[in-house]
Amino acid sequence: GLLQVVKQCVRIPVFVMIRPRGGDFLYSDREVEVMKADIRLAKLHGADGLVFGALTEDGRIDTELCTALLGEGVCRDTLSCYLSAFDMVHDPLVALETLISLGFERVLTSGCDSSALEGLSLIKRLAEQAKGRIVVVPGGGITERNLQRILEGSTASEFHCSARSARDSGMKFRNPNVAMGASFSAPEYSIKVADVAKVRTLNAIAKNIL
Repeated sequence: GLLQVVKQCVRIPVFVMIRPRGGDFLYSDREVEVMKADIRLAKLHGADGLVFGALTEDGRIDTELCTALLGEGVCRDTLSCYLSAFDMVHDPLVALETLISLGFERVLTSGCDSSALEGLSLIKRLAEQAKGRIVVVPGGGITERNLQRILEGSTASEFHCSARSARDSGMKFRNPNVAMGASFSAPEYSIKVADVAKVRTLNAIAKNIL
């Protein structure tokens, strides 16, 4: 439903993340079935690209699963991006070559660190190794305050960030004693939304550099 509505509202390419659950990127057979079904439905409803990742238990790219998801006709003619599972690999330089050989167009990474700023040196090394064969997209903790440093320091031409802010709920009646889900979940009456002002500021910074 979200994909259908978004496609009606925007004219830019829309990529859909294929992620059956949180946690690690080692998937069971049932989870793989869900991923394949999600991909078919995403394509059916107009997804321009897919974002997913899968690892083996020893921290390598799961080439068999990625090939199955990219092959089998379910992803044909659809752009693909390997998400931040990349930051959990055993050897990022070897993993990058694997993604290139599999045919991924992009890879999202924080440089295998807690944020793109912390992993900046590796992001730059990956971009240099890629030599245009795959787009290395820095992501993780990117804000208006550090975007220029990250783009200049990594030589990246694209970036990923949430650009979100908190919006107070419109609810007038509020029950402070109930939390939906985990006891340490986000406040029930605070909503995370894409911040138009932040997006415009980030775009202006990027255009000035790129």
